[in-house]
Amino acid sequence: MKHKKLNKIFRYSILVSFVTFFALYLSQSTGYFEYRNSKKVALTNEQIEKFENDVKEGKNIDLEDYIDVNNKSYQNALSKAGLSISNTTEKVIQKIIGGSFKVLGDLVGE
Repeated sequence: MKHKKLNKIFRYSILVSFVTFFALYLSQSTGYFEYRNSKKVALTNEQIEKFENDVKEGKNIDLEDYIDVNNKSYQNALSKAGLSISNTTEKVIQKIIGGSFKVLGDLVGE
């Protein structure tokens, strides 16, 4: 029974590996990633041309007009809780270390 279970797990892992490999190979062979990168380059070239035209025309230049920033927020309840715990831990450790050095300073100073 244990042998059949291990055999089943092995077959599924091989199948998942094959499907993943095939998907990555297909995306690479069709040029999907190159297409996405060329779109980014085209946008950058368009922004460079816009910048150069604005310089020639003597317009006020603001960096925000030429940079396309997509700031995505990946925060959720779990990440906010983790950040809160991290900040609290940092404050406690800073107090402990600061107090320890103060005590050591008082001992050395005496």
